[in-house]
Amino acid sequence: MVEAIDPQLPLPRRPRIAVTLGDPSGIGPELIAKLLSNPVNRQRADIVLLADKPEFQSAISDAGDVDVAISPGSEPAGPHGIQILDDNSAAQYPATRGEVSKASGARSIHQLKRALKLVQAGEIDAIVFAPLNKSSLKLAGMTEEDELRWFANQLDFKGVTSEINIAGPLWTGRVTSHIGVEEVAQRITKESTLKAIELLHRLRWESGIESPRLGVCALNPHNGENGAFGRQEIDHIRPAVEAAHESGIDVQGPFPCDTIFLKRQHFDGIVTMYHDQGQIAMKLLSFDGGVTVQGGLPIPIATPAHGTAFDIAGKNLAAVTSTQNAFDVAVTMAERRILRESGLQLGLETVPMKTESSQPALVEVVSSCC
Repeated sequence: MVEAIDPQLPLPRRPRIAVTLGDPSGIGPELIAKLLSNPVNRQRADIVLLADKPEFQSAISDAGDVDVAISPGSEPAGPHGIQILDDNSAAQYPATRGEVSKASGARSIHQLKRALKLVQAGEIDAIVFAPLNKSSLKLAGMTEEDELRWFANQLDFKGVTSEINIAGPLWTGRVTSHIGVEEVAQRITKESTLKAIELLHRLRWESGIESPRLGVCALNPHNGENGAFGRQEIDHIRPAVEAAHESGIDVQGPFPCDTIFLKRQHFDGIVTMYHDQGQIAMKLLSFDGGVTVQGGLPIPIATPAHGTAFDIAGKNLAAVTSTQNAFDVAVTMAERRILRESGLQLGLETVPMKTESSQPALVEVVSSCC
């Protein structure tokens, strides 16, 4: 899914990945059982599963009795097996399969908080969580607009964040996310657009692209038609693209939003202005394999882009593709961070900004019928 770290580069240690089962009422537990049954994943990282052993055994059963190698006793995770951190708490959250409930949401939150404690203790390099249900999370007391804001609040992180969506080799970031459409235009500024460009550039580098190529979406139809349909492109988006290009980022745009994804082979990432502008395209491109990264946080956190699929929970029908892709992304990003922190590879101390490209930022106006 993403370019792997050069196998010739020595990692000072193996990446350590915390995994949670997601919403216990959905397909998450069986997906994680399938993920952890793949021995290749154990070769890439030390995997710590936050779950009670009985609930994970139920997940294994739902997944068709797959074989999962588990480290015996208190032995740590390694190539030989995953480690299960069982705190005997499952009985406190009596969830029902296929149903929205406070208990399911509370169980999801409980395990994510445990994972974050491991992060804060310096014991984990990345988190992978199975699908969550927003309604259950709200019933359990989550007040933030989405999981990304919840993670940021839990970590007391005040920096720039963006939900990143992945379809094959293409990543998208957003200037705005989970807000009403009526609020979008006023949130589009040079500063907010530049921050989104810089964040996607950094994350694509962390995913293995040495010199990411980025494109930027317009907000208005036909790229604003030189101001006839709005001035966001002229006053905010184009200046942000020019500023990013001057700093050394290989970025072009803005491009009309109804054509930019037709040019996707020219980009490693596309910055969109609002949620559905990118999500419609990304789900058409890769609904079954998509990944969401909680971008900008101090640690890589990845999850499948699909939902909890209550209608097929427990039936061994859920495809593991997106979950596997999320794991791959998390491991690669963890590897890059380990290398950067260790200073073993020249140039990894900071994210490179200067690129080989001297192509100026472009503004395209294309007439279209819709």
